[in-house]
Amino acid sequence: MAKQERNVVTYGLSGKIGDLLVFRQKSGKTIVAKAPVRSGKATEKQTAHRQRFQQAVIYAKAAVASPLAGELYQTAAKKGKHPFNVAVADFFNAPDVHHIDFREYRGAVGDKIYITVSDDFAVRTVEVSISNSDGSPVESGAAVQHDGRLWIYTATQDNAHTEGDKIVITVSDLPGNVTAEEQAL
Repeated sequence: MAKQERNVVTYGLSGKIGDLLVFRQKSGKTIVAKAPVRSGKATEKQTAHRQRFQQAVIYAKAAVASPLAGELYQTAAKKGKHPFNVAVADFFNAPDVHHIDFREYRGAVGDKIYITVSDDFAVRTVEVSISNSDGSPVESGAAVQHDGRLWIYTATQDNAHTEGDKIVITVSDLPGNVTAEEQAL
């Protein structure tokens, strides 16, 4: 791949010339590359990936045009990157639940559950749901971000019998990717 910076012949040139070369612009530089060659019909996996990428592009266009999300992606874009590319990358990465600490949860109002989560860009919400061993719901609600990756949920209901209960943590990010983690008490 050849790179030219401020060349009078190729400056601002972009597009495909025949089936040989492709010109594109990136950070004020003209990049010249061999034209891609497609071989045969796309596989199911390739088709699925193209559809997912198309969804990512639709999301990124809307996000960059949005005043709030656009500003966030603009701030996160490093030199030479475009906020659109940051938004596309964010679309492909779901958040992670790293640790659930429920040692301080004894079933009393005010007990705390600590959740450590992360995302490549930003975690939007962390929801906590607690249910009894028979599956009946005890309570659910939003955790509050405390410091960076740490979120804290404060119990709002008394739960006299916690043995065998389940805690489900559901984390979402800006594009709407969701990760759920379940643990038994």
